[in-house]
Amino acid sequence: MGKKIYVGNLPYSTDDAELESTFSQFGTVDSARVITDRETGRSKGFGFVEMSSDDAATQAIEKLNGSQLSGRQITVSEARPQQPRTGGGGGGGFRGGPRGPRGPRF
Repeated sequence: MGKKIYVGNLPYSTDDAELESTFSQFGTVDSARVITDRETGRSKGFGFVEMSSDDAATQAIEKLNGSQLSGRQITVSEARPQQPRTGGGGGGGFRGGPRGPRGPRF
């Protein structure tokens, strides 16, 4: 099982294929994904790469962190596990019922 790598400060023009190509020089890339905005489809400027071996991932992190990709200095590190999301939407809004001290008179 390989490592998941975080890649930050990506140029907005970077796509999944370019990200995979950049990391494939260090070993087999299982997946490479640039994170995009759901509504606009535009890159958010970061992505994740999964490599098949820990050694290849470590080497890629060491060599690519601080390097230039299309004119931008990228940040490359081991990805942290995703934190569980808490809460959820909601709250707020008028839910009906009496308003203030003078509720409806019956």
